[in-house]
Amino acid sequence: MSASDPTILIVDDEAPIREMVDFTLSTEGIACIGAATVAEARKHIAASSPDLMLLDWMLPGGESGLDFAKALRANGRHSQIPIIMLTARVSNADKVAALDAGADDYIAKPFSPSELKARIRALLRRCGMTTEQPGADTIEAGGLSLDAVSRRVSVAGEEIELGPTEFRLLHFLMRHPERVYSRVELIQYLWPSNTQVEDRTVDVHIRNLRLALQPAGYRGVIQTVRSAGYRFSLR
Repeated sequence: MSASDPTILIVDDEAPIREMVDFTLSTEGIACIGAATVAEARKHIAASSPDLMLLDWMLPGGESGLDFAKALRANGRHSQIPIIMLTARVSNADKVAALDAGADDYIAKPFSPSELKARIRALLRRCGMTTEQPGADTIEAGGLSLDAVSRRVSVAGEEIELGPTEFRLLHFLMRHPERVYSRVELIQYLWPSNTQVEDRTVDVHIRNLRLALQPAGYRGVIQTVRSAGYRFSLR
């Protein structure tokens, strides 16, 4: 990702929505690519992986935005593209389903341009470039290695693919091993103050993180402390 000139893929079958988002983000120096279907989105991603994707839920062509998010998260090459669901579906069940599918944020239609820009800036900031020099922030724990600059997690040289939110969770917990953090504390530390995040959101991302670590044998390092929260521990 380029922090100075990010590119966002807008996947929405409504041309006025794509045009409005493009116009709104142009004031932030953000370049946008539009796609009306999942098939078009796949072509854009294959040609040039975007820095972030705005994804509608209901799309033509037989594959929903939810299905597309799940497919991307299962694709090692493009699994770390940050995703914001941009949809008219607003129930709590829909939000949970989107997070389960791999979305990092959820914006309900209709939305204000200022909210959209703020959420995009926040997600780009959380997943974006850093001014630190390569290797300046590498954490090693029991064979598990995390490089915050290159945003890579590996075991014995084999990379573990993590979504942006799961990476932030692991980074934070590895920096504070053995300390227990409640869901509320994790929300305060890892999400911007202007974002409404429910406790269930943390649980979903913790589960996704454990699933990603499981094949390498590290699922158990993310421990649940009953009635207290979560911690990173090798014990």
